[in-house]
Amino acid sequence: MAYETPITIKKVIENIQKRHYVLPSIQREFVWDTEQIEKLFDSLMRDYPISTFLFWKVEKHRIKDFQFYEFLAHYHEKNARHNTKVNLGSDQDIIAILDGQQRMTSMFVALTGSYASKMPYYRWESPHAFPKKHLYLNLLGNSEEMEMEYDFQFLTDEKLTEESDKFWFKAHKVLEFTELPKVMEYLMMNDLMDTSKYTKEQSSFALNTLNQFFNVVHQKGSVSYFLEEGEELDKVLQIFIRINSGGTKLSYSDLLLSIATAQWQERDAREVIHGFVDNLNQIGDGFNFNKDFVLKSCLVLSDLKDVKFKVDNFTTENMEIIEGNWEEISHALRNAAILISKFGYNRDNLLANTSVIPIAYFLYKNEFGESFIHSSSQTENRNKIREWLARVSLKGTFGGTPDAIYPVMRNLINTYKGEFPLQQIIEYYRGKRRSISFSDEDIYSILELKYGKAKTYCALSLLYPSLNHSFKYHQDHIHPRSFFTRNKLRSLGIEDSEQQDVFLDRYDKIANLQLLQANENIEKKDKNFKDWLYERLPNASDQNSFLIQHYIEPSGSLELAEFQDFYERRRNRMKVELELILGVKEDLEV
Repeated sequence: MAYETPITIKKVIENIQKRHYVLPSIQREFVWDTEQIEKLFDSLMRDYPISTFLFWKVEKHRIKDFQFYEFLAHYHEKNARHNTKVNLGSDQDIIAILDGQQRMTSMFVALTGSYASKMPYYRWESPHAFPKKHLYLNLLGNSEEMEMEYDFQFLTDEKLTEESDKFWFKAHKVLEFTELPKVMEYLMMNDLMDTSKYTKEQSSFALNTLNQFFNVVHQKGSVSYFLEEGEELDKVLQIFIRINSGGTKLSYSDLLLSIATAQWQERDAREVIHGFVDNLNQIGDGFNFNKDFVLKSCLVLSDLKDVKFKVDNFTTENMEIIEGNWEEISHALRNAAILISKFGYNRDNLLANTSVIPIAYFLYKNEFGESFIHSSSQTENRNKIREWLARVSLKGTFGGTPDAIYPVMRNLINTYKGEFPLQQIIEYYRGKRRSISFSDEDIYSILELKYGKAKTYCALSLLYPSLNHSFKYHQDHIHPRSFFTRNKLRSLGIEDSEQQDVFLDRYDKIANLQLLQANENIEKKDKNFKDWLYERLPNASDQNSFLIQHYIEPSGSLELAEFQDFYERRRNRMKVELELILGVKEDLEV
């Protein structure tokens, strides 16, 4: 491995565009954000070192032995996150980037492409959630950021027009300058040298800044690199692992996925798994599964003895097993995701993605297809799975590294074929570190859970086992939270500050929360609970049924002024029900 003469950024861009520079399958996805890219260019302008790149020379006769991918130019967090496979000829050698992908992709995106990431507070599905941004350099002054000298910013077209006190130079244009005089020509054509429009200091700053930008991209050897010419995959992998032990969000699953890609015979593992993850995350209200989850599931569902993430487990033999089982594995994972979405889970309230793997294993080993999700004959199994998922979520069973759980779950599921072994799991772990049994103290903690938390939904799902999850449900404040201000409480005659404190402490807790169909919750909104109930259900019998279903004592007052009494009564009812569901008294007797 030799240190080579540094090259210009312009040369790097040209080589990427010619597909002379490509990415090997062992590279991870592009994960840098706009701030990191802006700081990279600030460092280049200030002549700061940006670390040495590592290139891997692949001779033309070996190109077909490996899988390579193109660099991203137009990054889109939702629609264009994955690199596309590149079809290469065998007429010339190529260079694969082993170290420096994030920096090199950042240069390519900044100088030739665009960046679109989700805006806060916009829905994922909104067409306005991902505005396209380009990199610009302010030619009139320094950055206002403490850590930055040059004012590089990714801006939308809309934001660009708002910044009237700055002159934004689009970074793409620097590639159009074929020689240094073109810089002055640009400045003159845009009146930046006109001292009747700009101060002498501003004109001088613009000249020096754009000259420096041209120099960094076109003239300076900004990219230093080592060149590795060996072609043994094992050696290349070892080099890659050594140099990528740190860095941004390096997932070991990227390496393992690259090995799978090289060893799967009929499919491209990288493309198949990326596409599968994207589809999986669109189920129901959306999930946040990733490659790690899918690869771990493959190891578990294929009954491989060791399910740890390590190269030794991704042998040719194991990859043949996984590829051969892929259709069944992917169907089981998809059905498991659909099932828990029917339970009301999504990216916001599923506490551990790995908790889905035993559910998928149960479906896989029993050859249960999609009909399991709806079949009346499987109601009991579905209820057991729902309770198990709530138990492990409330207990945090799958926090940390849950690898030791999978062999136990596989053994119990295989022993009790056709029946989800909920009680057997509870008994196996009773008194152990990952116990899913509950104590009085646990019940107290559950009853202290607050609105909007993932665990709160898990607890409510236990209390509402018969909901029809063909409909969407919301966590709803029975007595609307908008009523719980000191002014409104005083208007109800609650003058005592200590009593107000009690109301304000309790209104957001689970004893004032229910699961309500989304359309009902929207219709209820901030209405007084008693008024809403009587308006929706004029019949007294229907009112009582509703109250009982929601653990509200029919004989108790529904007036907000009596909230403290309402809260205590409902809390006690919920406590009794949770103790019954979770077998608390039984556990205490053992």
